[in-house]
Amino acid sequence: MIAYVRGILEEIEEGKAVVGCGAIGYEVNVPSSVLETVRIGSEIRLYTYLNVREDEMSLFGFLSKDSLEMFRLLISVSGIGPKGALGVLSVMTPADLRFAILAGDAKSIARAPGIGQKTAQRIAMELKDKVSLSDGFDSLSESSSAMPLSEGETSAKNDAVVALTELGFSASDALRAVSKVDIQGKSVNQILKEALKGLGR
Repeated sequence: MIAYVRGILEEIEEGKAVVGCGAIGYEVNVPSSVLETVRIGSEIRLYTYLNVREDEMSLFGFLSKDSLEMFRLLISVSGIGPKGALGVLSVMTPADLRFAILAGDAKSIARAPGIGQKTAQRIAMELKDKVSLSDGFDSLSESSSAMPLSEGETSAKNDAVVALTELGFSASDALRAVSKVDIQGKSVNQILKEALKGLGR
């Protein structure tokens, strides 16, 4: 119904932003990570989800379509409401969350406020078939303005991340380490060795 709101950031409260659009100010629930990157008086665009209940209508907003997509996936999980999903995206980027889900890394997901270990395990289980490693790398490439990865490069990075998680690293740490490696012309083993150096191993 409301795809996005664009206007001047007029107020910031805990977990909320007021965006002035003409003569209307929209109160939008946002992840804390959003509030750390914007300033009052600056122009902002938030991609939104309108949550409608019997007694309330609430807007939830995100700086990227990717974050909004992950929010929609999270609220599709049994027992996860908009506030819980917002909490997850306050402590994890969409890419980190994808890798945590694929690696079954419930511990990382459970760092979110209001998300216990069992709920985190349910998120990982129910969303495992709905996310992909390539989406995680694609979103990282977009955010860093890097060149899009080829199919072969994505496959090599995927294999390296999976190997690191099997060695006991968290999905988030594995993703960050592999993303820092220049993979051009490198085998999976070479990528893995460089990532391990970055992790201090």
